[in-house]
Amino acid sequence: MASAPSASLGTHLEVDPSVLVDLDVDSYDSSSAFVSSTQSLSSSVDQYFFENGRRYHSYYGTEKNHMPTDEKEQDRLDMHHEIMLQMLEGKLHLAPIGDSPQRILDIGTGTGIWAVDCADTYPSAEVIGTDLSPIQPSWVPPNLKFEVDDMTQEWSYKPDSFDFIHARNLSQCIDHWDELLSQIYLCTKPGGWAEVAELEAKIHTDDNTMAPKFEKWMNSVAEACARINRPTWTAAMARELLEKAGFVDVHVETRKQPFGPWPKDERMKKIGAMVMFTADAGAEGYGLALFTRVLNMSAEESMTICKGASADIKNKNYHVWSPFHVAYGRKPTNTADKV
Repeated sequence: MASAPSASLGTHLEVDPSVLVDLDVDSYDSSSAFVSSTQSLSSSVDQYFFENGRRYHSYYGTEKNHMPTDEKEQDRLDMHHEIMLQMLEGKLHLAPIGDSPQRILDIGTGTGIWAVDCADTYPSAEVIGTDLSPIQPSWVPPNLKFEVDDMTQEWSYKPDSFDFIHARNLSQCIDHWDELLSQIYLCTKPGGWAEVAELEAKIHTDDNTMAPKFEKWMNSVAEACARINRPTWTAAMARELLEKAGFVDVHVETRKQPFGPWPKDERMKKIGAMVMFTADAGAEGYGLALFTRVLNMSAEESMTICKGASADIKNKNYHVWSPFHVAYGRKPTNTADKV
């Protein structure tokens, strides 16, 4: 879906007139895409199936997550971690959790790369990463462990047990955000924080250079997600859900994710270049299963739409971006602290 950009996002992204069609991949660094040392993976549930040339998880049911879990997707997830880090100017999160949190939970940890960075950043904290699939590294920092779990079901964690609960890039998996956020609220310590970060399934342009095939792909993704009760995440929705769950001091910040290295600003150019490098994997990863399973498209038609989106992202004449919303809130310490 396309619409006029929100005024809250500030100035338009200026296009670099000297942008090139081809870039040297080696000139861009995905420096966070590695992990280190000493504790082994706590769970090993290994149930997958193959569909249209991609590998998907099946342990909790194929409808839980329509994203693949193969090596191609894992590489994309690690690159997307670096992209989101750059959008937040090197910060792992925006919630003001202080310097010494004791327990941190990362929901939908994926490859575990955010959790690894978090464990390294807060070595005194116990960090737990959960996911449907055990695709995380076998050796991790000693204060980190991974668990295979479906966080849309009832949680086994004790109430008031985490200083910080983090969730990112889950909107294509969540049917009932209110139920999930209720559990997040329950398990956050009084005075602790929760943060949810999601890309909105909309593309915008600041100079009327809309990418038509990419727009068709995005509309199809949004339609499929809406059909299975997984609507696109918006800033208003984020604030409403966190406040409804009971969080106070709720803040929502929105950043732009450019598609392609067309921005003049060097940091945004780097972000756009990394997005372009993952265009093929991203278009297939988000679209292929949704289009065939939910919209009942053939594999051939689905792949054509995905390839068209990827081609548009690589086209220097299209200058589009999506909103990246980061919402965070604090659990009240007592009744008087509530609003």
